[in-house]
Amino acid sequence: MPEMNRRKFLIAGAGVGAAGLLSGVAAVSLPDLLDAGRQRPMPEKSGILVIVTLYGGNDGINTVIPYADNAYHDARPDLAYAPGEVLPLDGQLGLNPGLTGMAELWRRKRLAIVRGVGYPNPDRSHFRSMDIWQTASPNDAVPTGWIGRWLDASGDDPLRAINVGAVLPLMAVGEKHVASALSETIPRIPIDIADTLSAMADDDPRDTPAMRAVRRTYRATRVTEPEFGRVIKGVDPATAGRSADVESLSAQLDVVARCVKAAVPTRVYMVSLGGFDTHADERGTQEELLRTLDDALTPFLAQMRTNMYGRNLVVMAYSEFGRRVAANSSQGTDHGAAGPVFLMGAPVKGGFYGDEPSLTDLVDGDLKTTTDFRDVYHELLSKTLKTDPVPSVGLGRRDIGFL
Repeated sequence: MPEMNRRKFLIAGAGVGAAGLLSGVAAVSLPDLLDAGRQRPMPEKSGILVIVTLYGGNDGINTVIPYADNAYHDARPDLAYAPGEVLPLDGQLGLNPGLTGMAELWRRKRLAIVRGVGYPNPDRSHFRSMDIWQTASPNDAVPTGWIGRWLDASGDDPLRAINVGAVLPLMAVGEKHVASALSETIPRIPIDIADTLSAMADDDPRDTPAMRAVRRTYRATRVTEPEFGRVIKGVDPATAGRSADVESLSAQLDVVARCVKAAVPTRVYMVSLGGFDTHADERGTQEELLRTLDDALTPFLAQMRTNMYGRNLVVMAYSEFGRRVAANSSQGTDHGAAGPVFLMGAPVKGGFYGDEPSLTDLVDGDLKTTTDFRDVYHELLSKTLKTDPVPSVGLGRRDIGFL
């Protein structure tokens, strides 16, 4: 390939960035020639973080239900759950009936519920609010995510953070490094393209820093693709990635479980479940989505309890915002502000954290934030990932106490 074409190709790859290379097969700006999954297994006591993003704005009020509060029933006369329908947590709050497995975690003191989580001056746009949660920057739009900044500060291993799925979330994008994107349904790289990538990965002293980053991406792809083919469903790397479905949350967490049990040295996994934008006919839709979440997490966490690596694993589940207190005219709810964050796993100290927001002392119909989401991240970074949280969440944050 002529040199000018090579340079144009590298520059184009640098522009693609976190959106993905080769239509999203992988997007990693990471060091070369690393084969950590086979040659350097995860140290036994390393903390592992699994981030579950609930896209669409989950209604926290009908998830952690204030069933004993008359204001709840007054605001949602047809949408509210009766006291006998909820899974009680105490005399005031109960879980949605779709969350039976999480209710059992609560009884075993392995479920922490952080209440009223949000940020100052909330934004009701899905896109802007999710950007804020994923970048941990409520005031200024920034191009890097909180996990991406951890990647920048924590080394060069291309397996440190994995998004299960081909579309890399903003939280996983750093200035120097990004997470790997993994999907079983991505077709194998054709041999002619693989040969081209191999040629493109060769060092060239005239490359710019961005072009060198793309070269590292090509080399890292050659490492991560066969490595994860080894552990996904136990299939051979030559046939991995051709048929299995990773669209469901259960399938995504099955991939994570297999990787954890195979000692892949990944510290952060990212998975997701969508559909929570419940403007109409919310009750049945949300309950089914929460049951899907519960049905995926319950067996996953059961597997992790009996595994020497899984015993150090923590799951965080969050959504970009909660919903408004009052139901709308379509038996649904509209975009709101604060909501609950769930933490699960053996290292978690179960219970409530953060103050319960008032259903009557509102800001423009929305719950007031009582816990800053960056404090949740601060504790996960300091306690689970054993790292300095400041590069990811800035100064002035603190641990909450759930670990």
